[in-house]
Amino acid sequence: MHAPPADRTASLAQALNVSAGAFIVTLYGDVVAPRGGELWMGNIIEVCEGVGIGESRVRTAVSRLVTGGQLVGVKEGRRSYYRLSPSAEREFQRAARLIYAPPRAEPLRGWHMVILPVGEDRDPLLARLAALRFGLALPHLAIRPDRGEPLPDLGAPHFRATTEDDLTALAAQAWDLPALHDEMTRFLSAFDGLGADGPEALGLRLLLVHAFRRIALRDPALPLGILPEGWPAPDARALFARLYLALSPAADAAVAAGFKDRNGPLAVDQARMARRIADLAEA
Repeated sequence: MHAPPADRTASLAQALNVSAGAFIVTLYGDVVAPRGGELWMGNIIEVCEGVGIGESRVRTAVSRLVTGGQLVGVKEGRRSYYRLSPSAEREFQRAARLIYAPPRAEPLRGWHMVILPVGEDRDPLLARLAALRFGLALPHLAIRPDRGEPLPDLGAPHFRATTEDDLTALAAQAWDLPALHDEMTRFLSAFDGLGADGPEALGLRLLLVHAFRRIALRDPALPLGILPEGWPAPDARALFARLYLALSPAADAAVAAGFKDRNGPLAVDQARMARRIADLAEA
């Protein structure tokens, strides 16, 4: 006997060890950011309950996201609404390019290299570089493939380098490739064969994005010659794109039917969503 859809979705969320705060971040990135950035608290609670996250955990997580500067709350009558802060919106747009768009096809131009300082500035810089998918090659050297992408001001000595030397060993110690390989393998195992329509489609799509987001934001997109044989990233991205496109008609219909901000039903940015769908179709 098959589990009911709600139970199946909650079981998947439990298997993925989804936290309330991280799931709400996924909700805003996937659904709310392209639809004005604001959402009624009742919708947040409803979506989270659909994957087994109770209301008390949701309210605690939203409070922490407000304190952390990712969400801004506003009340209108008895209802509370939360919107993305400007800094969170910029971060979500950067993350969306990594999650939904295919990897850059430009050939490797060399390597970005950043010299790390000694002292109290080191840990904040390391966290920022990790978010930009740099790896720690040596105690005071962070590296990342250079394919022509612009980088923000890193606040530390930064240079570009080209080399004909074999950097396989250096890259292998800069990133935890075995752990990333295992996470991609778990993603493939968890979502392969998944299919749904109707009310569970939105929850399943959010879980799909939530799991793939962790991979996309950590994968340094190293040259194939450096990666271990059988690297599963192409398979993981292809599965993500296929399932996202399959789940989207029912998921988007659920959003259109019930999600609200202070002005009423959420209004989708059609151009932004069209770019997302086109990017996924290329995967």
